[in-house]
Amino acid sequence: MNPSQGSSPPSEHETVGAYALGILDDAEATAFEAHLAGCEWCARQLDELAGMEPMLAALADLPGSGGTPAIGESLAARPSPRLVEKLVDEVAEQRARKRRRGFYMIAAAAALVVAGPLAAVAAGGGSDGGQVAAPPAQSAFRTMSDRKSATDASTHVSATVAMTGKDWGTQAVLELKNVKGPLKCSLVLVAKNGQRVTMSSWTVPDRGYGLPDAESENARKPLYIGGAAAFRPDEIDHFEVVTFEGRKLVEVDA
Repeated sequence: MNPSQGSSPPSEHETVGAYALGILDDAEATAFEAHLAGCEWCARQLDELAGMEPMLAALADLPGSGGTPAIGESLAARPSPRLVEKLVDEVAEQRARKRRRGFYMIAAAAALVVAGPLAAVAAGGGSDGGQVAAPPAQSAFRTMSDRKSATDASTHVSATVAMTGKDWGTQAVLELKNVKGPLKCSLVLVAKNGQRVTMSSWTVPDRGYGLPDAESENARKPLYIGGAAAFRPDEIDHFEVVTFEGRKLVEVDA
């Protein structure tokens, strides 16, 4: 039967929906384009499915949405119920992947903001007679006027979090003192809505950081470490410095 005349096209033609949404990989898209060149039915369906993606994307964001055959009743293209369910599921997964990538890109971009130009100054030895520039995170810390500090009564660990609001969220730098190693720690942002986001993590060596009576000069210096999150400063409740085992070393109100 000619697919342009029949009412039940072969199942391989359903690929047109995934192609219209842009969710095929390169190999699948190339194979479908070769098929499309000789398939009048798919060419017509591709035209009719144009503009479907925003609606499916909105449905994919609804809690508990897993596709429904009823959606096909409102579409000019009238795809099969099984195809609609598959498309909504694929869009939901695709958008979830994009959100995850977006968060990683925000964190990477913020790290470059902190480390990029300032690291170049440090590598060049500064512009003033060969003096060594401060580490990039420490230099960024000095430029941030919004700072909050706290010292834990039981651990005696002291922390100051400096932050700056950005279009994409918050850039922060932690100054950590009076902490002894060996430890693996994280800076965790706790939002007002209860969400927890790890902004950065690091290892505390045996010598520790910010210990005023330490014999080693490096152990007397505080730790400065940058981080980023996709929350605005006014959305943040507090920050926590915690070990990988879940022990809280210090909490700083935002």
